[in-house]
Amino acid sequence: MSTGPGAASAPAPRTHDIPRKTSMFSSLKVRNYRLFFLGQVVSNIGTWMQRIAQDWLVLSLTGSSAAVGITTALQFLPMLLFGLYGGVLVDRLRKRPALLVTQTSMALTALFLAVLTLTGHVQVWHVYVAAFAMGLATVVDNPARQSFVSELVGRDQLHNAVSLNSANFQSARLVGPAVAGLMITGVGTGWAFLFNGLSFVAPLTGLLLMRARELHVVERAPRAKGQLREGLRYVATRPELTWTIVLVGFIGTFGFNFPVFLSAFADDVFHAGAGEYSLFNTLMAVGSLTGALLAARRGNARLRVLIAAAVAFGVLEIVAALSPSLWLFALLMVPIGVFSMTVNVTANTSIQMATDPAMRGRVMSLYMMVFLGGSPIGAPIVGWITDTYGARVGFAAGGAIAATAAAVIAVVLARRGNLRLSVGWDHGHPRVRFERREELAPAA
Repeated sequence: MSTGPGAASAPAPRTHDIPRKTSMFSSLKVRNYRLFFLGQVVSNIGTWMQRIAQDWLVLSLTGSSAAVGITTALQFLPMLLFGLYGGVLVDRLRKRPALLVTQTSMALTALFLAVLTLTGHVQVWHVYVAAFAMGLATVVDNPARQSFVSELVGRDQLHNAVSLNSANFQSARLVGPAVAGLMITGVGTGWAFLFNGLSFVAPLTGLLLMRARELHVVERAPRAKGQLREGLRYVATRPELTWTIVLVGFIGTFGFNFPVFLSAFADDVFHAGAGEYSLFNTLMAVGSLTGALLAARRGNARLRVLIAAAVAFGVLEIVAALSPSLWLFALLMVPIGVFSMTVNVTANTSIQMATDPAMRGRVMSLYMMVFLGGSPIGAPIVGWITDTYGARVGFAAGGAIAATAAAVIAVVLARRGNLRLSVGWDHGHPRVRFERREELAPAA
């Protein structure tokens, strides 16, 4: 049995017991995590390049936006269908060998698409197959990567490491599409696929160079029947997990459909073009990167931070929906990005902190299935609202649902925990927090 810091026998600590960290990049001092992080820098840029090139290739082959939507749906479909089973596998497997397999398969898929495109033999069904294959690999790769972070850094650095992973991804979101655009117009889409395939050399090398003895190894779940149901029961009996996943589900389904909202505002509301649409996305990415770095510095994951950020996110979407000018709308993308990433990072970290290591793969797969699977379900709904009632109503509706869900969940948790809202001043600064009712009762 493992006796490492992440052993399954150790009780999962409450998030407020985690010591506060002050260094924004403290987890990078861990050699294994540093290798992982650097590999992801290169790979994430390649992933964003492939996303742009893939959509552009399908559009150029078919001239159909619906075909682009089918490609996106095929890439998310495996997570919706098999995501929970992927979590069961991740809990049974060692994470590093599993990642070596999934990352290699994703690299081969990208290289296959690159060869077909560069030789002029690519057809739209090839792209569909490649998108579905990428989605299948993601079923195991995503929960494995999420849960592997805790084995790299341990509990004390987990929040910081998750935050830096998000900053890493958002940095690539700024760089990848720009490089892809230059590459597509300069030499063609095939070269973007080739770059993505070769970019997997970086994370694969990092995984191979890691020191196994320095990993915080957890005890793997033995193969047994009913492990999927066991994972669902585990989440259902823990309100801190259940309500966090429910909140993320509402926000991911109705509030995170930015391609629908931003394109509608650029085209229908402000009568602008692709340049302004790109500007909206870039400013949101800047805000998301800022939010991830601020979360890294914060060093803990409190449920009240998650709920407050979710309320602020929803309210800001409503304010942006009412924005009278293009530039005010564009500037609001920065704080929306900050609070959206605060929600993302805080939810991810709090779930990992509150989960027994032996169950982490199943819990994270459920979390990712709800988070990633929400947008394909919500996009047609908010798209219909936007088409029928206008972009402003669609955007405001998404924000209202997010803010209302956060407020309702806050009330439910406060009632279950016998809490009440306390507002006051602490050394000249406003203080808003939940406190137990008996703590506020006057002394006898």
